[in-house]
Amino acid sequence: MTFSTETFKLEALKPEDASSLSALMITNGKSFQQYLPKILAQNLSEADSKIYILNQNKALKKQTEFTFAIKDIETHEVAGILVLKNLDYTLKQGEFAYCIGKKFSGKGWISQSLKAFSEFAINNLGLKRLQIIIHKTNTNSINVAERCGFKWQKTLKNEFSTSGKTPLDMELYELHYEG
Repeated sequence: MTFSTETFKLEALKPEDASSLSALMITNGKSFQQYLPKILAQNLSEADSKIYILNQNKALKKQTEFTFAIKDIETHEVAGILVLKNLDYTLKQGEFAYCIGKKFSGKGWISQSLKAFSEFAINNLGLKRLQIIIHKTNTNSINVAERCGFKWQKTLKNEFSTSGKTPLDMELYELHYEG
C-alpha cells in the first residue's frame, strides 16, 4: 500500500530510511517515550533502525503487522510512522499506533494517512473493527482519531505501563465497518 499527496507520502519503510527514522526517534524521544517506548527503544541508532526495518518488512510480508513511514515529499525525511498491529483476522480487527515529529505536526499528515490506511485495512485485509488506544492527556491523538471517524468506546483500566511505572488507564477508540 502506498498513498501520497503533494506534500507527503505513506509507504513501507525501506532500508535507506534507517538514518532518518533513527533521527526522528532521537529528536522526538521525550514525547515518544511516554506512549511508544518499544518503538523508540528499537530505533536509537541507525544500526538499530536497520534491524527494526528488516523485522517490520518481514512482518509486512507475513501480514502480521504493517509499519509505514510518513515521508516528506521534498526531503524524503521520515516525518512519522503509522503501524497496524495486534491483528486478529478471525475477529477481523486490528489496532493502530502512530507518531509524527514535532516539526511535521499540525499539517494533517497523520489524519490523512490514518484515513487511507483504514480504507486499506477494510477493503484489502477484510477488517471490520479498527482500534486506537490513547491516553486521555494525548489530545492531539484523540483529535486525529475523532477526525478519522473513530468513536470513544470505554476506558481500559491499567492498560499500559512503561518499565517500572504505574499502569495507566487508556481510552479505547474504534471504527466499525458494517459492509
